[in-house]
Amino acid sequence: MTVVPTEIPDVLILEPKVFGDERGFFLESFNQDSFRQATGLDVNFVQDNHSRSRKGVLRGLHHQLPPHAQGKLVRVVSGSVFDVAVDIRRDSPTYGRWVGVSLSAENHRQLWIPPGLAHGFLVTSESADFLYKTTDYYTPAAERCVAWNDPFIRVEWPLHGEQPQLSERDRLAPPLEAAT
Repeated sequence: MTVVPTEIPDVLILEPKVFGDERGFFLESFNQDSFRQATGLDVNFVQDNHSRSRKGVLRGLHHQLPPHAQGKLVRVVSGSVFDVAVDIRRDSPTYGRWVGVSLSAENHRQLWIPPGLAHGFLVTSESADFLYKTTDYYTPAAERCVAWNDPFIRVEWPLHGEQPQLSERDRLAPPLEAAT
């Protein structure tokens, strides 16, 4: 596995070794020892999630409050998304900054998003199957959302002049400065 650093040092792009031939391909999507060795992180994943969305759907920017903050290891197994991590840790030197990465079934990339960051994605293919492992369980009382279009963060979503399809919760999400 190759680890590619990002502008937010704790957010990592992971590129697994892919073994392919005329029959198809094989890759290890997760191996605890390889992950620890490549990243230096000793994490315990407790939940796997799978979502399917159609083109133009934007989910996020979601996070959970401590003590239920979630680290996420995300990937796409069908289609493609523009995946975003936003540093919302007020004491961080990268507070308010974001990283965006194209994840697809073709590039096999994964993104590690540590606890304390908000996460979202925009589906850029006709549909996408998005898988992610989390380091804490989904806890509705700790769940929060930051506005996808917060003018302080200024994520450059590849919308090409179109409006994203949002859930009611995401549409009404507060800006980062008002979020708890």
